[in-house]
Amino acid sequence: MRTPSAALQAGLLACAISTGLRAAPPEPIQVDQGSHWGEHNRQEYYTYDQGARIMPASWIIALKQADGTPFTADNLSRYGYLPNPNGPVENLPVGFTLTNDHTGQNIGMNCSACHTRQIEVGGQAYRIDGGPAIVDFQHLLSDLDAAMGRVVNQDEVFDAFALNVLGSGATQMQRLQLQQEVKDWYLPYHTLMQRALPDPPWGPARLDAVSMIFNRLAGLDIGPPPHFMIPDNIQPADAPVRYPFLWNASKQDYTQWPGFSQNGNEVFSLARNLGEVYGVFAIFHPKKDKSLLKINYLGDNSANFHGLEKFEELIRRIGPPKWPWKVDLGLAEQGKAIYNRSTADGGCVECHGIRKGEFRGIGDETWATKLVDVGTDSREYSILKREVNTGVLSGAKVLIKPALKPQDTAFNTLATAVLGSILQHTFKPSSQGQKAFAQLNVAHTAQLKDAYRTEAVAAEPQFPYESRVLEGIWAAAPYLHNGSVPTLAELLKPASERVASFAVGPAYDIDAIGLAAKQDRFGYSLQTTDCSQRDSGNSRCGHEFGTQLPAAEKTALLEYLKLL
Repeated sequence: MRTPSAALQAGLLACAISTGLRAAPPEPIQVDQGSHWGEHNRQEYYTYDQGARIMPASWIIALKQADGTPFTADNLSRYGYLPNPNGPVENLPVGFTLTNDHTGQNIGMNCSACHTRQIEVGGQAYRIDGGPAIVDFQHLLSDLDAAMGRVVNQDEVFDAFALNVLGSGATQMQRLQLQQEVKDWYLPYHTLMQRALPDPPWGPARLDAVSMIFNRLAGLDIGPPPHFMIPDNIQPADAPVRYPFLWNASKQDYTQWPGFSQNGNEVFSLARNLGEVYGVFAIFHPKKDKSLLKINYLGDNSANFHGLEKFEELIRRIGPPKWPWKVDLGLAEQGKAIYNRSTADGGCVECHGIRKGEFRGIGDETWATKLVDVGTDSREYSILKREVNTGVLSGAKVLIKPALKPQDTAFNTLATAVLGSILQHTFKPSSQGQKAFAQLNVAHTAQLKDAYRTEAVAAEPQFPYESRVLEGIWAAAPYLHNGSVPTLAELLKPASERVASFAVGPAYDIDAIGLAAKQDRFGYSLQTTDCSQRDSGNSRCGHEFGTQLPAAEKTALLEYLKLL
């Protein structure tokens, strides 16, 4: 990470001072996540660039909320993001990056913004790296849209913005250039927000990541210049899921909630992570050319391949968090016996135990990820079948996959963009780093054709989701893939008896193992639906396992789950 400019440091410091520095809350306790995870790894995880580019750093410093306070006030904690006092610059939270390239200094995001959890018990905060964040991403996105809209549409707001960005000595030509750059940034972003953000919103701790990746790629990246948009490709992102935990993500042989992504070696992990960064503010504008691939995927592409590989190395080091409170070991031993029963007898191990996964390469150990339809919400499968205008990628072909049709699935369009980018990066002889990557992964290249499994898209009338190993499951509430159940205790109830709505926030219940019933952040409650509306995106239906256990056995099982 390069040192930020003095002007940037001063701007962010002034932003912090102008908001009034409040008394700092107690420092969070870092939960024990194993001997391979320490402070140096943590800071790299919080700040390493993956290629996302939200906007120039000077813009976000100058940007104001509607009441005139800086947009970056309170480290964006109003959305649930976490302060990072050892970060590259003041007032940027965990997961927000500062990068320097030919365009200057830019603010971006990496995976840790959405995969770092902080929970609160008795006034004390506990930090869990790699855990599902309790953040309100939709609120951040919509507020950013509104703030930039004021800069574009209100002369007095633009004047103040330009003064902060350019200084008092700016020429009229510089002001006009800035004004055009802001308009060019705002048009695609506003188009995406207007068409994609759903009502009701996702709420804290949830995000329709797959839809937003499809929307950004197909709606903002593959159309004609100068803005590259195909607005009709953007659809409401109404299949929210909870953020997954990362501490065994690299070991799964399949990943993403429907299991559509093969996993377990360097190439598959790069495909997974590259798809993610294309959906989170990366610059990506492929163009047709006369190369072997017929498409130049890298000419205008901000993805940081080295950063993506580095991030995967960090993820491999994160261990599952150890329960930081007392455990009744005798009761937990009883719970272990229940956990190891067959599924028919209320046990968990058949779906969630550690088993050897599919072969991915010499030295690549994987864990089997069972994919099973347990009656949970089916909404995500509807978006996997969405079709889009493939724009500049029409006719593109990678490996043995069929060429993209002018109208094809968003799933196939994403797969082509990701796999084509990796192939071009792997074999482009431009740097020693890329040459080393090619030598390391050429043996895996043929596997790329299977990185995105189309059979997962065609699963209907079954709707299977991944059944992951449950290490650290205590730190992953709310539960089910769509976050529709607040605690593990609630998950052990029949769906018909589960709460229909619950508050979402960081307050944690160590007895029920999950979200506390009373929350004082966000002021948001998730309204769920029953089994009659399985396709709602918010159904609490399904996973009727262990629900018939006697109360004493449920208590013992919950005690054991604290130890995983």
